[in-house]
Amino acid sequence: MTRLRPAVCALLLVLSLPAAALAQAAPVSPAPPPIVVGRVLAIDECIAIALEAQPLIQATLYDYAAARARVREAFAPLLPQLAGTSTATRSSSTVLSTSATTSRAVTVPINRQLSDTFLAQVQLSQLLFDFGKTLAATQVARKLAEVSAEGVELQRQLIALTVKEAYTNILLAQRLIRVQEQALERADLNLSSAKGFYDVGTQPLSTVVRAEVDVANAKVDLINARNALRTARVALNTAMAVEASTPTEIRDNLAYEPITLDRAALRAEALRQSPEYRQAKLQSSAAEANVQVASRNFLPNISGTGSYGGAQPDLNPTWSLGLAFTWNIFDGGHLIAAYQEAKANLGAAGARVKAAELTLIQSLEQAEIAVEAAQERIQAALVLINSAQENFRLAQGRFDVGVGTILELTDAQLALTQAQNTEAQALADYRIALAQLDRAAGRR
Repeated sequence: MTRLRPAVCALLLVLSLPAAALAQAAPVSPAPPPIVVGRVLAIDECIAIALEAQPLIQATLYDYAAARARVREAFAPLLPQLAGTSTATRSSSTVLSTSATTSRAVTVPINRQLSDTFLAQVQLSQLLFDFGKTLAATQVARKLAEVSAEGVELQRQLIALTVKEAYTNILLAQRLIRVQEQALERADLNLSSAKGFYDVGTQPLSTVVRAEVDVANAKVDLINARNALRTARVALNTAMAVEASTPTEIRDNLAYEPITLDRAALRAEALRQSPEYRQAKLQSSAAEANVQVASRNFLPNISGTGSYGGAQPDLNPTWSLGLAFTWNIFDGGHLIAAYQEAKANLGAAGARVKAAELTLIQSLEQAEIAVEAAQERIQAALVLINSAQENFRLAQGRFDVGVGTILELTDAQLALTQAQNTEAQALADYRIALAQLDRAAGRR
């Protein structure tokens, strides 16, 4: 088998960075502000806008570009090193000289001009063999570049999750606003009925007062729901990197779509796609390569050198060729300490891989539990709404014919409003749980 030269091996290491990461993680100029006014945005459109415009993603792209540059930095010592030098000095000095005729010491000035001392030279050096030190260092840099690439994907997934949560919170707030508007309409009707009954003397004043309290409470709840909508819209706009006060409009997807979870498949997918877990494994590989670097630093370097140049006054050409053998025999224990540090870092990196796996499985299990619990709550909320609507209809009928009390009607109305709120919250929790499940499985 033909043995690859060190420079060729290192070049292959540089070129073996993930092609997908290179394509997706190239830093680009900041995108112009996206146009969102006058459009009804779907969830996929919001995510696409955020991934294109979010400055946090741009920052991780530049981090990855810097990591790729460090791979080339580590590879550079295996390539020829060419340097040029040019010097010229001007000096003046005096020397004592004995005259041949008088045998007396006289002072003789000596002046050297720039043209008398000009030297030009080109020097070339090439590392011939370093026992794989540079190859191992390049391997470390490449692994760390892959860690940065995973950081880009991690940031994208986090932004996508933020968008999904803010999107769902907007829909929840809109749903709660409609619920509170209906509650306010019912409270206003009850107040009108209570005033009519009081005017004809069939209900006491306390009935009117209680109805007025219900109207006031419904107004407060409506104000809170509207404020929640404004807050959620600010969060979504910020995630999409648009002006916070932009009146963003989105498409309602707050509907129940039951799913069946395959826990084994989800766990395999998460271990395969999670950027945090892949980062931990890459960092462990980098730590292992760093141990190789630290161990090979005990070995010597062999380099070839050559120079060509000339000096005044005649610029006579001079050249030289040489072979340099350098070996750091003793440095006060620095290399030994560096090797021990690399070994300790490798042990810590291995432990972090296991910790990342445990954290990943925990997040996945929690997301799965949240999805299943939200599905059960939605089913229970549907039954609760049907019962609350029927109870309110009966209480409203009894109150309208004068046989029911305002307290009975208020309780029925409150139960119906709470049931509608419970359903809306369960639907929102279901959507957010699905988003968190995607995030735990390594999806956007």
